[in-house]
Amino acid sequence: MPPRTSVPPPRRLPLIVTSDGDLLDDLLRLAAAGGVTAEVATDPAAARSRWQSAPLVLVGSDQARSCLRARLPHRHRLVLVGRSGDLDPGWEIAELVGAEHVAVLPAAEPWLVDRFAECGADAPGAGARLVAVLGGRGGAGASVLAGGLAVTAARARLRTLLVDADPLGGGLDLVLGWEQLDGLRWPALTDAEGRVDAPALVRALPRRGDLVMLSWDRGDPLPLPAEAMAATLDAARRGRDFVVVDLPRRLDDAAVTALQTVDRALVVVPAELRATAAAARVVAAAAPHCADLSVVVRGPAPGRLKAAEVARALGLPLAGTLRPEPALCRGLERGEAPAADGRGPLAALCQRIVAELGGATAAGAA
Repeated sequence: MPPRTSVPPPRRLPLIVTSDGDLLDDLLRLAAAGGVTAEVATDPAAARSRWQSAPLVLVGSDQARSCLRARLPHRHRLVLVGRSGDLDPGWEIAELVGAEHVAVLPAAEPWLVDRFAECGADAPGAGARLVAVLGGRGGAGASVLAGGLAVTAARARLRTLLVDADPLGGGLDLVLGWEQLDGLRWPALTDAEGRVDAPALVRALPRRGDLVMLSWDRGDPLPLPAEAMAATLDAARRGRDFVVVDLPRRLDDAAVTALQTVDRALVVVPAELRATAAAARVVAAAAPHCADLSVVVRGPAPGRLKAAEVARALGLPLAGTLRPEPALCRGLERGEAPAADGRGPLAALCQRIVAELGGATAAGAA
């Protein structure tokens, strides 16, 4: 399969949710004054796919109660906007919707211009590339691929963050042999929301060279709030070059938030009939939240099932294949990070994916 052409990262745009034409005209005028273009959704259903990934969401007073009824997840940088008289009682509605601010026009126009301008500064088009990995079934090898991608990106001198978003997984720190490294783990960040300082986050995490990791400790598993995931990935996009998120197969709110934020998602599926059937359910749950979803097929194939057949059965493009690597399995048991030596089928696939997402620098350095 020929490699895909590397493209610039998509620019994340602020989202305006309103069906009030006059209010929309005012907000688009203010966005232009702030130097950005805004996306528009007329109702919560149209806004749902972009709700978590947008750097800023402005909900018109006409759609506030609809958003409340739609049970959209709480998120940071959410503003309720309307004109004087349209927002009574404004703060009560804002609190129910989860808005951080109430902007009353025309008095709030200068403040909104500044908020739009901040979105332009946060999304310069050269921010981190984000990729998610999830298994089509248990034991598919998603964590190994996630670890290999992160190690490969760091070898390519990309400032890399590896995020373990599966509280019931075996732990990505074990995959990399990092369980003894000191640093912040998820339990200390589960209350995070709003804007997280990117340099402070990186300094607090376990690291080796250009690679830092956010994983779990060995305590009791805790729920991972969507707000904490959104705040962490927002900081990562601002403070890193490349981010890999290892997701659970059973999607929770945090995993959905990650899927809506990443640039690409990969489903790892063993070349087996039952694994393909199980992966179909994972794909059905993940596909509505990610525009770029593809499959990685891992051998061996006991029934001679071809990778192209697996991809066709799942209705996804084939991102690549992985042949068995006995030496890789032995190395993982000894605490050796996957793809650390840059050789073998896993390393080759990771180099290609990182190059596609991160540019030619990754391929050359790897």
